[in-house]
Order: sequence, then structure tokens, then C-alpha cells
Amino acid sequence: MRIALNANILRAPRTGIGHYLAELVQALSAEEPELELQLFNGWSWQSELPAAALPGYSRLSSLIKRCVPHAYKLRRNIEQQRFARCAGDASLYHDPSLWPFEFDGPMVMTLHDLTHVHFPETQPKDRLAEIERHAANSVKRARHILVDSRFIGNEVCRHYGVPIERVTVAPLGCSARFHPRTTSQLIASLQHLNLQPGRYLLCVGTLEPRKNLQVALRAYEHLPPVTREQYPLVIVGMSGWRPEQLAAPLQKALATGQVRLLGYQDDNQVAELVAGARLMLFPSLYEGFGLPVLEAMTSGTPVIVTRNSSLPEVAGEAGTYIDAHDDRACAESIQRLMEDQPYWQHQRDAGLLRAQAFSWQRCAQITASVYRQVVES
Repeated sequence: MRIALNANILRAPRTGIGHYLAELVQALSAEEPELELQLFNGWSWQSELPAAALPGYSRLSSLIKRCVPHAYKLRRNIEQQRFARCAGDASLYHDPSLWPFEFDGPMVMTLHDLTHVHFPETQPKDRLAEIERHAANSVKRARHILVDSRFIGNEVCRHYGVPIERVTVAPLGCSARFHPRTTSQLIASLQHLNLQPGRYLLCVGTLEPRKNLQVALRAYEHLPPVTREQYPLVIVGMSGWRPEQLAAPLQKALATGQVRLLGYQDDNQVAELVAGARLMLFPSLYEGFGLPVLEAMTSGTPVIVTRNSSLPEVAGEAGTYIDAHDDRACAESIQRLMEDQPYWQHQRDAGLLRAQAFSWQRCAQITASVYRQVVES
């Protein structure tokens, strides 16, 4: 069975969907050898995953958007033509985005979340216009829709009127690079960032309003001065489209030197940062899954999360839950995990146990089952 996969996103530095696609391809190749995977990179087809993003892709993409009128539409038209040249003999087409290419055969799409519906302000206007124009039609065209969580599956059914039998939950897994590490394994890798294992708090995620990092910053300000001096708050992630919404609280916090904005880090460095943190703060307002939460639990790092959207499905009893707008409660949860060692150990052990319920192998097996169901129907 030949599967055409839209792997366009792998040209850019990998974040959520990019990691999903790369891990899924690797797991499908290992678990389902009878599948012939062909990846479309926006220009041509290849059978192997790219080792890394295209050099300078983000900078070039931003330049084109600023300088070329209707850049999204123009690029889309070119890519559609290139896609159509070689996709015709595929048994099935799978797209992990909101606007799949036109394809004459059966199409499966993965809907990771409905951020464009709930938080349209997080998208550039021209991109949001394209999403709104294509998403509803794409959902209608799809023979089947994969989602990362039951929460998103229910949202898709309600918002788009999709029958539940056309939706399958395929929970994500965690990369092998995330695992518990000893202090000696982390000292060298963290030293160049002026960090010590177990002596910092961590936030991971693109800087955008729905990640709700303002609450993390306000909670951090409530901590005793001596705690902030000993435990910096480290924020890792790309800038996102509207980082200016975080500018005021960030500038204030950065001026003290107790909050450190590391920006985008490579995959291995992120794994080491996650394993070395005392705890991870993830106060997001909305998630389709919440992969950083699973990565932290797999690494033996306790997580503080909001009881929103899909996050309880991922964290289960291993999460220390807070209200998304209660920075005082968030500060209290931080204090407890820092000062109550038995509680910290309990949450760490619970997270390691919970993480065992998720794997990319399982995600691949569910995905391949959907492929067969669609092709045979």
C-alpha cells in the first residue's frame, strides 16, 4: 500500500506537528513495513525523513511573506501542481494539516486542535483566511479524521458536524531522547547555559497567548526572593506570531536575571533541559494533546498543568492541577513541589507510570489500521 504524506512542515524547525510527523513516519516504517511511505516536501517526493530543517528556512519564509503579495496562495498553487504530478498512484493520501492538497483518491487528515477557531488572534490574518477557506471543505473531503485526544475528537464532531464513526483517536507518543537522567549526565550539557540540574523551573512552548505564560511569570513573582535567586525560570520555545503580548511582563522579569528566555533549542538540548528541571510549568489555555507534558513525565519531571482541554487525558493523576488564571494557586503548587520532597517524589513516580500508557508504536498501529479501513471501504 503506497501512502502519500504531506511532509511540508519538516522544512521548518520542528515544533509540535513537525515532531508528530517525524515520529509517526519512523514508527510506521518500523511497525508497518508493508506500507510504502512517500513524503512530499513541497517540491518533490522522497522516501526518507530529512535529517534537519532547511538551513535558513524560517528567515527566508518570513522575508517572502513580507515581500511577496498573497504569498500563501502563490506558494499553495505551486505546491499543488508539484504534488499532483506524483501523487496519483498512491493508495491513500494523509495530511497532518488543516488544508490538504487536492487528491482524487481517499484522503485521511489529522486534526491536532481547533486553535484557529478558539484563538484566531494567534494566526496572521492572511494565514487565518486560508485556514477558514480550506478547513471546513477539507474535513468534508476527508474519508477519516485522526485526532490526538478524545477532547479534540469531540470538538471536531461538534464544530464540523462530523459523525463520530469518521473520527479515530490516535494518542501521541514520546521520543526516545526523553528519559530520566542523572546529575552527572546533565552537568556538562547545562553548564554552558549557566544552569544546574534540579535547580531551575521550566516552561516549554511557542511564545503565544494561548500558552498563558503570563500566569507562569506572575506566579514566579509571588515566590520568595530567595527561591527566585536559587531557582531561575527558564522559558524555551520559538517566538510565535505575537510575542509582543508577552513583552511587558517578560521585560520586567528578564531585567532581574531570574527569568531566562532561551528561545528555540535543538531537540537534544530540549530533552536535557526537561530532564534537568525541578518541575515543568504548563499553564496552557488550550491544547490538542500537550506533548511537552508527556515528555516531562517520561523524563521524571513533575508537571504543573491546567485542567483544560486535553491536558487531563495526558497527565492523568500525575498532574498537579491549577486554574488557568490563578497565579497565586500556581505559586503555591510550585512551592509545594519544591519544598515537599515526598510529594515531589510521588508526582515524579506517578508521571513515569502514566507515561508508559503512550507510545509512537501504538499511534502508528492505530494510524495504519485507519489507512487499511479507508482503502478497503
